[in-house]
Amino acid sequence: MRILTYLRQVLDAEESVRITNQAVALENSKLVMDTMDEYGVEEALRLRESGVETEIIAIAVGPARTQDALRTALAMGADRAIHVETDLRLDPIALSKVLAQIATQEEATLIFSGGQQADWDSHALAAATAERLQWPQATWTSALTLSGTTLTGKHDADEGSESFTLELPAVVTTQQGLNEPRYPTLPNIMKSKKKELRKESLDQFNVTPKLKFLAAEIQVKSRLNKILDGKDAPAAAAQLVDLLRNEARVIA
Repeated sequence: MRILTYLRQVLDAEESVRITNQAVALENSKLVMDTMDEYGVEEALRLRESGVETEIIAIAVGPARTQDALRTALAMGADRAIHVETDLRLDPIALSKVLAQIATQEEATLIFSGGQQADWDSHALAAATAERLQWPQATWTSALTLSGTTLTGKHDADEGSESFTLELPAVVTTQQGLNEPRYPTLPNIMKSKKKELRKESLDQFNVTPKLKFLAAEIQVKSRLNKILDGKDAPAAAAQLVDLLRNEARVIA
């Protein structure tokens, strides 16, 4: 079988977000593979290590720098990578067209994609890809096992979890709790440099974004810096409750 694992590149969690010319400034910032997507790479590797004979292909769509995230996936253990290089910002629906076409070309039977990414709170990519391929989808997975062509697992529900089974091919979204992603070792980092990283042009996928990006801004909340006199504890407590209720509006 063949597993595709889709990757996105985002700012490292320790980096500060800066806005320049109405866009997030990424120059001189540390960029990493999105954590949600790391769980997908790790799960594909664990399925292979469990005895499933499979080829793991990491896929990313984005500018030239995105290949760093693909190299990380190769160093973790992915067999090869495909980079659709473009500076065009694509919405999830447009991305799903690219991913579905690659899945068809590669004759994939399982696609992993992070449930949502750190810099774009959207769960649309996997659902749109499953719809294009007419494949079943499992979301927010917290456990997975594969037996033959039957995928069994659990995913989050409002007050617990639900168990499911489905037949491949399928699309699965990954999240924290599914596994603990490994760190690439130095020998595997060296081996990854010899693995195939194929570049493709976006033109061949006939994609037209429907969503136009206009601008970005950082929401900044100013502090009121009000200091309560603690000498009279009951009065200070009453004043604090009044501020929380009538100014901050965080309590009823």
